[in-house]
Amino acid sequence: MGDDDTVFIVENLVRVLSKYDHSQFYYIGSSSESRFQNTLFSYGMAFGGGGFAVSYPLAVELEKMQDRCLQRYPGYYGSDDRMHACMSELNVPVTKEPGFHQYDVHGNLMGLLVAHPVTPLVSLHHLDVVDPIFPGMPRIQSVRHLLESAKYDSASIIQQSICYDKKREWSILVSWGYAIQIVRGILSPRELETPSRTFLNWFKRLDYTAYAFNPRPVTRNPCQKPFVYYMSSTGYDKAREKIMGIYTLHKERYPYCKWKTESPEDTDTIVVIKKEDNTSWTKAPRKDCCRVLPANKTGVLYSWIGNCRTNEVIEL
Repeated sequence: MGDDDTVFIVENLVRVLSKYDHSQFYYIGSSSESRFQNTLFSYGMAFGGGGFAVSYPLAVELEKMQDRCLQRYPGYYGSDDRMHACMSELNVPVTKEPGFHQYDVHGNLMGLLVAHPVTPLVSLHHLDVVDPIFPGMPRIQSVRHLLESAKYDSASIIQQSICYDKKREWSILVSWGYAIQIVRGILSPRELETPSRTFLNWFKRLDYTAYAFNPRPVTRNPCQKPFVYYMSSTGYDKAREKIMGIYTLHKERYPYCKWKTESPEDTDTIVVIKKEDNTSWTKAPRKDCCRVLPANKTGVLYSWIGNCRTNEVIEL
């Protein structure tokens, strides 16, 4: 179940639900990004905008008592609120899956998208409220553009990988199929995997303490403003038997920097090479590793993403 403004990545929805025994009672979903929303409704509720799933035998039991249950809660707001009340009467708790996204925020989703948790992306919500996920595109076209990458590897869509360009002292954050950020200097993986506050709370008067997760502030250091490369195309290279993604630098005014570190502004294009891995979510959760490859073209950076080697660590 989802709202009329919920986008589901169907292949990933199937991946997530296939982990569970369909003959058992399951109520699967996730909470809001807003601590205030979770407090107002419940941390134990699966929010309807992010979508939730009910197993077949649970749906059968729900059907028998749903009309009576709904009449007992006329003051509850929304179908998800009432559904949670009925689930409580059936003694079934929510099973949290963080790939369902309510996205109770305003503004630019980038900070949340590029720091996606290590789990398949199942749903996106409130895309009619937040900024288009690809700047300069209408909202619907922007979503379709993201789904172009999902056609080639839905399991990896917006999954985060982190690596460093040791020669140029750059920190590189790849959100596969969506965007890449390059930052001058070395930021730790722990910092890079924390969502940057490019967005505002659902209740705009509230500050960063009202999120239900740990965000980090947008840097004020002009030398560490991220250079953003958005996915322009994704395709399959038959000769290499690899998926090739092309990411283009977003043209905007970048602040002057006094550091002697080479500016990413001179790199117009990033090529990301990866191999589809449909078995990745059958293993223990782990991000793909990322490596910078030698380049023979000026203005182009090549990167490889895939399974980590034995003893491979994200370090400079």
